[in-house]
Amino acid sequence: MAEVATSGTSSATSDQLLVVIDPVARRADGESVRIAKDVLSAGAAGMKVCLPDDPEEFARALARRGSRRPVVIGDDRALVRAVTLLHRQRELAGCVLSLVPVGGAVSLARALGVPTGAVAAARAVLDGAERRMDLLVDDSDGVVLGALRIPPLGRTARLREAGGDGGRPWLRTCRSLVRTLVPARPPGTADAPGSGPARLRVEVDGETLVDLGQPVEGVSVMPGVPGTARVEVRPVSVGAEASPLLAEGRTVTVSGAHFRYRADAVVSGPVRTRTWEVREGAWGLTMPAR
Repeated sequence: MAEVATSGTSSATSDQLLVVIDPVARRADGESVRIAKDVLSAGAAGMKVCLPDDPEEFARALARRGSRRPVVIGDDRALVRAVTLLHRQRELAGCVLSLVPVGGAVSLARALGVPTGAVAAARAVLDGAERRMDLLVDDSDGVVLGALRIPPLGRTARLREAGGDGGRPWLRTCRSLVRTLVPARPPGTADAPGSGPARLRVEVDGETLVDLGQPVEGVSVMPGVPGTARVEVRPVSVGAEASPLLAEGRTVTVSGAHFRYRADAVVSGPVRTRTWEVREGAWGLTMPAR
């Protein structure tokens, strides 16, 4: 892991920064990384740059930060990795993270309110203010910063959510042709794992929202009002479209047959049961000053 110490030339902030540049960001967009480094170096009182080559070196860099404020240059996965490491070290409450989103997967950063341009994000690191946010923590010490989905979206469903086939009408034509050529599945044939309805018990603050007798198409858990999570269960439709089941609470437990789930940018599982608990104001992220 390479480390480079640099000093700023202005006094825009008195912070000493530890800038950890994720290797994925360096490969994906070296120019944005360079621009972010230049802006940070010009505005910080002191700056140390770390270039970890793997997750282990990334973890060591954060652990050795001392009194420096950590700044992650990377994508959503890098942000989740940093929060997870600080949470498991029980240092998250006393640490304010900063992020310059670089890479292909930055939808979580955008949803949290972080600017996605290198210059704007770096300036927010220097001149922004801390915002405390809730954190979902599961019973295996995993964390969720944004949304949780069961089952995880497949690529086709993600394209639909993003607004179709990405402007490629030929892809829709090919899919239509494939559907006409592939015979229908014989009755009684099992779906591929994760492709059909799930039978899950979903409990919110100890109250059952849906039980194993009701197959569901999906479960979503998202931040609600401070200190709570908003839970939406979509039952399988029979005839008319079924209305979603909604609830809010501090703890969410899902159990049933083995299931996978997508938490932020990471797919985990299979597990038979998992409980998530909301930790109010558990972590801080630097945001643009309003």
